[in-house]
Amino acid sequence: MSRGEWRGGDGLRRGVYVLPNLITSMSLFAGFYSIAATYNGSFERAAIGIVVGAILDGLDGRVARMTHTTTRFGVEYDSLADVIAFGVAPAFLSYGWALSAFGRWGWLAAFLYLICGALRLARFNVQITTAEKGKFNGLPIPAAGVFVASMILLYYDLGGSGSYKHWAVLLTIYVLAFLMVSTIKFNSFKDLEPFRRRPFNTLVVFVFLALLVAAEPQVMIFVFGASYIVSGPVGEVVDAIRRRRTKHSESGKPVHGHDTHTEDPR
Repeated sequence: MSRGEWRGGDGLRRGVYVLPNLITSMSLFAGFYSIAATYNGSFERAAIGIVVGAILDGLDGRVARMTHTTTRFGVEYDSLADVIAFGVAPAFLSYGWALSAFGRWGWLAAFLYLICGALRLARFNVQITTAEKGKFNGLPIPAAGVFVASMILLYYDLGGSGSYKHWAVLLTIYVLAFLMVSTIKFNSFKDLEPFRRRPFNTLVVFVFLALLVAAEPQVMIFVFGASYIVSGPVGEVVDAIRRRRTKHSESGKPVHGHDTHTEDPR
């Protein structure tokens, strides 16, 4: 996330950091471009705009942390940009592409996605100093927006054209809205420092993934997006199973050196 300069009460009079906020502005423009493209019926271009916005959204945070320009102004500006680029734009795009055919259930799904995304961002800003390190509380709105875009890019890559009506799209939007306001944990990947020493095998994996994305970008963006969304609920189930096993193993331990199952009740 981008950061501007806000030090004390006169922070804004001192100015803002240009570079990270410029990147955030470019992400905001990508969201506006997506809305305009949807209005003109260019759904594929609208989806590309959301993906570009997500790349810029991730880049501004990296730049801010690397240049030590992380401040409160940038957090607020980044959130406002995210509401447009990954809230309004995907909601408008999904409604124009598929949801309008479902009547009231369609516009309700699009609005629910938007409001849940806005609530997700507001909660993130409130919990930014208390959140678990390396984890997001709920599905990040950029990930939700990219997945909406990836569905459309995959649809066109498979030979589709124009709008598309299928109940799976309607269900997906409702699920994304729920995941954004849920308490399910998702990996933030903020601990992945590009300039830190890594094992050689890690480099090979990243190069291989980059080649896959370059060869089949529409397919791989959808696969990566779906994998990330599924990783949250699957991780919660795995953690619940581990906690249950730990609880059972602790309850079965001997008490005061005696086996709880063979101890004389007298």
